[in-house]
Amino acid sequence: MRFSEQLREKTKSSWDKSLNHPFVRGIAEGGLPLETFKNYIMQDIYYLKHYGKVHAFAAAHADDFSVSASLAEKAKNTAEAELTVHKEHAEILNITDEDIENFKPAPTAYAYTSHLYRASLSGSLAQIIAAILPCYWLYADIGMKYKDADPDEEIYRNWIGMYASDWFQESTQEMIDLMDNLADKAGEDEKNRITEQFVIAKDYELSFWEMSYTFEKWLSEA
Repeated sequence: MRFSEQLREKTKSSWDKSLNHPFVRGIAEGGLPLETFKNYIMQDIYYLKHYGKVHAFAAAHADDFSVSASLAEKAKNTAEAELTVHKEHAEILNITDEDIENFKPAPTAYAYTSHLYRASLSGSLAQIIAAILPCYWLYADIGMKYKDADPDEEIYRNWIGMYASDWFQESTQEMIDLMDNLADKAGEDEKNRITEQFVIAKDYELSFWEMSYTFEKWLSEA
């Protein structure tokens, strides 16, 4: 069993819940209120800005320059593609630049990005990849699971289509392969740390759906 398969097995419960969360099913079935999707888009725009920076940390940690170049390019391509789609979403959902500038992330979005930065400062490329991989992998799986869905809202069809696309599937597989290659060179203690980073990040992915679906707020604002 490949190391990535072991990671997937350790997060099976979280993975199943993520794929079938009411937020995701609401997109696929078309019944998710647009206001709820707008809340998610705002949180995700915040997340992606930091996600791109963490890719840069990963590129800087790589000893192999080809890996550094690949991660830097992936950061650029992924951020540009996703932010372009989000820009289109923002126009449809009437999200202004001022809204984005004044946006305050929910606790989960803030905590998730903080986890990514913590992984970036751990001193291990493999641990950083483990922390950013669940985002790739889960969205790729959602794209494949719901690729035949046909919700009435065009914005939902486009969202699913992006993650079902060949380029996103291929990009995800490249990250999975990189994870396996790095794990092959790691000792048991390092593999345990890699696993911890992956499991925590995967749980944050599930929490991100719940945060978006329930309009999570800071306790002081509730």
